[in-house]
Amino acid sequence: MKRAFDILAVLLTAPLWLTLLAATALAVLLIEGRPLFFTQERAGKNGIPFRIRKFRTMRTGAGDDAARLTRFGTFLRKTSLDELPELFHVLTGTMSLVGPRPLPVAYLPRYSPEQARRHEVRPGITGWAQVNGRNETSWEDRLARDVWYVDHRTFGLDLKILFLTIAVVFAARGVNKQGEATMDEFRGSST
Repeated sequence: MKRAFDILAVLLTAPLWLTLLAATALAVLLIEGRPLFFTQERAGKNGIPFRIRKFRTMRTGAGDDAARLTRFGTFLRKTSLDELPELFHVLTGTMSLVGPRPLPVAYLPRYSPEQARRHEVRPGITGWAQVNGRNETSWEDRLARDVWYVDHRTFGLDLKILFLTIAVVFAARGVNKQGEATMDEFRGSST
């Protein structure tokens, strides 16, 4: 049922998000130039790697995130417009609308066995951790919320998360961790 809902929801809202996607792509091209997209290998269901595609929010090249994050990129992140290309991953079945956010493959050996359970489900565009602090929380809290979702997932919970996501995005809460341009790197569990 979850997969059917994902496909139906994405297809029914396609006129809206495809219009936003085209407008965002044009804006990125005009303001930031090429490349339009940021791609990175992320861990999917069962830890299987896939290449995620998002709109680029940083300058290319060396340097820390704070120095590379552009003004327009900050806007894209606050509004979550940078995530729009991930809807194609939902259609292909690599991702779901709701689930733990896909994180870099490099993090796989750093999870505790309990934290690694986040990979028992498809990763999502939004999830329980995103509506409960987003990037403001510690890695331990965020990963614990991912596992909580795995253990408690229902269609009703997914709908709740989708509606809460709208409120979180409009409030622009938790976009980055305090003192960081984005989110600090996960280096392993302290517990």
